[in-house]
Amino acid sequence: MTKAWSCWLLGIAACAVFASAQPVSPSTDGALLPRDSVEAAEFRGSVVFGQYCVTCHGINADGKGRAARLYNPRPANLRLSDKNDEYIGLIVRIGGAAMARSEFMPPWSAELTEEQMRDVVVYVRSINVSNTSENNR
Repeated sequence: MTKAWSCWLLGIAACAVFASAQPVSPSTDGALLPRDSVEAAEFRGSVVFGQYCVTCHGINADGKGRAARLYNPRPANLRLSDKNDEYIGLIVRIGGAAMARSEFMPPWSAELTEEQMRDVVVYVRSINVSNTSENNR
């Protein structure tokens, strides 16, 4: 097998593992979700999280990604975060250093669209175990 073919297969396998670990799916009955639904935003956000956040924050968003050990302070456990949506959105948009947090959390505004940043906030909120209506304000 060629090196390129092996890399392609490895990439497909990694995507399958990530997809199978995610609790969000397009819909329970296979129908497409309305674009403006919370469920659609959660799904899109899970894709963004898988592409940009999982290396540090981990597949379970618990701050235990494979690169987490390289940083001090360690990446945040997003499942237990007490931050509201506005704060999460800001730290995604402008990065940790600008928020007097970890300098290793990069600003994503040059890389992600506004919709992608909103969607990842919706996804993070959906997996947060302390998710309450108070946190959404």
